[in-house]
Amino acid sequence: MYDAFHAARASTTLVADLYAEAMGDVYPYEVRASSSCDWPLLGTMISHLRLRPGQRLVDLGCGTAGAGLWLARALSVHLTGIDISPQAIGLATTRASEFVPSGRATFHVASMEATGLPDSHADGAVCVDALGFAPDRLGALREMHRVLRPGARVVLTSGGRRTHPLVPPWPERAAAAGLELESEEERPGEPEMWRRLYRLWIARETDLRQHLGTEQAESMLAEARTRSRTLENRRSVAVTLRRPGDEEASS
Repeated sequence: MYDAFHAARASTTLVADLYAEAMGDVYPYEVRASSSCDWPLLGTMISHLRLRPGQRLVDLGCGTAGAGLWLARALSVHLTGIDISPQAIGLATTRASEFVPSGRATFHVASMEATGLPDSHADGAVCVDALGFAPDRLGALREMHRVLRPGARVVLTSGGRRTHPLVPPWPERAAAAGLELESEEERPGEPEMWRRLYRLWIARETDLRQHLGTEQAESMLAEARTRSRTLENRRSVAVTLRRPGDEEASS
């Protein structure tokens, strides 16, 4: 499913154009993300990760890695991208040279729950709009704890119900994974961005079918019609979690 998704979107600029139209001037064109990644989120990740040049960043559920590669260039760090889609990993590997010198970015096919990375490998991590797709979300958070060095942080995006939430609050979820909640910041414009995007998808149905094929167009249209009904009650946040420990001693 994910391979077909990435292959279809890589064959046309239509999807990126619609995201750009929905986001307006907060759309980061170089990233070309099929996600809610915008300029404010990139700024949040830079300020909260607190990385130094030469350190190691992991992008979990990286997709084609636009956000991770942009951050790797901006922060002069080494990037490791993890995604379950071989197609996405292939596209990420191909575009790495657009952002960083050879050898500064590597990508691996793996899940967020079992990355295959060494213990305490990362000086920071990001996870944009991907945690919700993990079959075992707590397992993914515990894997983040394992791969982060003591004192390191992960910045992730999370969405849920504003009223009658289905999951525990973030302090509880973080503690269950051995992490500390450092900040939880609302992204007030994110639900409305999705509303604008979904309206564009529905309005451009003919173009979606032409450029992406029937299967991918149907999937996007079904998402638009289903999720549009839940946006009034949606709460979106950027969450920063820290692995406890002595940051300076572990650097």
